[in-house]
Amino acid sequence: MSDHRNRREFLKDSAFATLGGALAASAAARTAAAASAAHPAAALPQETHQGFPAGKLGNLQVTRLFLGCNQVSGYAHCRDLNYVNRLMNEYQTDERVLSTWQLCEEQGINTVLSDPFEKPVRIMKRYRKERGGKIQWISEVHPKKYQYEIRLPDMKENLKEVLDREPHALYIQGAICDAFVDRGLVEELGEALELMKQSGLPCGLGAHSVETPRSCMKARLEPDFFMKTFHSEDYWSATPREQRVEFNVDKRSSTNHDNMWDIKPEVTREVMAGFQRPWIAFKVMAAGAIPPEKGFRFAFQGGADFICAGMFDFQVAEDVTIAKKVLAELQERQRPWRA
Repeated sequence: MSDHRNRREFLKDSAFATLGGALAASAAARTAAAASAAHPAAALPQETHQGFPAGKLGNLQVTRLFLGCNQVSGYAHCRDLNYVNRLMNEYQTDERVLSTWQLCEEQGINTVLSDPFEKPVRIMKRYRKERGGKIQWISEVHPKKYQYEIRLPDMKENLKEVLDREPHALYIQGAICDAFVDRGLVEELGEALELMKQSGLPCGLGAHSVETPRSCMKARLEPDFFMKTFHSEDYWSATPREQRVEFNVDKRSSTNHDNMWDIKPEVTREVMAGFQRPWIAFKVMAAGAIPPEKGFRFAFQGGADFICAGMFDFQVAEDVTIAKKVLAELQERQRPWRA
């Protein structure tokens, strides 16, 4: 009898344990479903340009992936390979750049971003005149001085020059914004932004340091968009955590090794989640250290609305295919699309 009761009690206890486990699992599933409903993966807006997902910067329709122009101007970010800047300039002839921009348009990319210096400006004029190019141009406002020497009068003068070249949108280059914030000149940066807005064009601010958008939001500056670097840190040339220095990108410093542009990606994600307007992520591939699919997925899933990426002619078609694939598969994005 004792053995029979023990077996019966064992079966009873097991049944209750199984039932309890099932109830717990059911409750956990309901909790997870509720959490998912409260924070659903943000649905990608259906707007497109030639079949390529697109969004708006102000009233300007821009494809989710568009072209940066460091390759045009010869900024290779090549770490200690000093010959690469020249190699890039030798490869990127005017004709090759014209053909690259035309290829971008054929692939559905409708926007290019560049500095306002002689080479990209010259080529843009040729592209519009000789090839009837329709690609939109976001121009930096970027006085040709070391960023820590730039003040509001320099910005005013450069803005006049940039507007004469008929861009479609404007933004203050990231190292310049960083330098204003680092020097405690956020109010002066805001004055420059307000002057830009008088043009009626979409106007943005750039940043490498996450302290720049944080400070600008705290000061209630209202750019139409923010350009902020955003990339993962799992590549071999990334600076070790304990050696990273804030406001160090493009700085004349012995600790700037030209190898990392977002030293706190998890903080970037958190800060930019609170920005209510479009976020353009750049340097998502850490200047070639991160494969495109990994970089694009990291940026879009982390909350970016657009990616500005440097691309050589032989990379354009592949990168467009990858961007479309990543956007189609995107899940678990928490930040709503702001464009």
